[in-house]
Amino acid sequence: MHALIVLAHPEQKSFNAQLARLCMEELRHQGYTVETSDLYRMNFDPLERACHYRDLKDPDWFDPQAQQKSASETGSLPQEVSAEISKLERADFLILQYPMWWYTVPAILKGWLDRVLVYGDVYTSKKRYDHGRFRGRRAMLSLTTGGPEETFTFNGRNADIDLLLWPINFTLYYVGYEVLEPFVAFGVEGGLKYSSQEEAIRRLDRHRTAFREALADIDQRPALRFNGSEDWDESGRLKVGVSGFSPFIRANP
Repeated sequence: MHALIVLAHPEQKSFNAQLARLCMEELRHQGYTVETSDLYRMNFDPLERACHYRDLKDPDWFDPQAQQKSASETGSLPQEVSAEISKLERADFLILQYPMWWYTVPAILKGWLDRVLVYGDVYTSKKRYDHGRFRGRRAMLSLTTGGPEETFTFNGRNADIDLLLWPINFTLYYVGYEVLEPFVAFGVEGGLKYSSQEEAIRRLDRHRTAFREALADIDQRPALRFNGSEDWDESGRLKVGVSGFSPFIRANP
C-alpha cells in the first residue's frame, strides 16, 4: 500500500507539519510506503494561468477547463501538474493536511486542487463520482482549527464542521475517492490565544494521541456517504424517493 500526504502550511515546525510527520511514521509502521507534497516547500504555484502551458488551445482567450482538456489529450500538461497526478495515481490513500483558514483550505491547497484535478485527465462528464478515476482508493482530510470544538458543533458560532468540510470532501468524492471521516484537531491556537500554555500543550498532546490511534485503526474508519450516479435523473436532480446524504443536496427542502 502507498500513501500520499499533501501538506499545506508555510511553517515547517507548525503543528500541521508535525501531524504530517506523525502520519508518515504511523503509516510506515503499518507497512505503507509514503511520499509527500509539501506545497509551500515546493513553491507550488496555485494560480491556473496561460503561462503554464506551452501550447495554447486558443491564444486569444484562455479557457482553463478547455485548456486542461486539450493538454490532457496532447500530453502537454505542465510538468508540475503531471508530477502531482502521477503521485495520486501511485497512492492508495490520500491525506490532505492543512489548517482551516477563513472556514476553508489555504489558497495554496485550493490552487493545487484547481490545477491538479484537471478536466480530461482526472475527470470528465463520464468519469466522476462513483465512476471517477480514483475509484477504489481512499482519501481523508486531516486539519486543524483555531477555535474550540464546541464552537464547531451544530449550534456553534463557527458553524457545523461537517457542513464546512462538505465542499472539500465532495471534491474528493467527485474524482472517485472513498472519503473517510475527517480528523479534526480543534483548538490549535495561533496568534489568538485563549488558553494557558500548559492547557494548550495538553490539548496538542491529546490530538497527537488521537491521530495516531485513528491512523492505527484506519481500515475501520467509517466512510462518508454520497449519492451515486444511479441516484440522479436526466436533469441532474435526485430521483423521486431517493434520499440525499447531505444538507447541501436536499431531497426535501
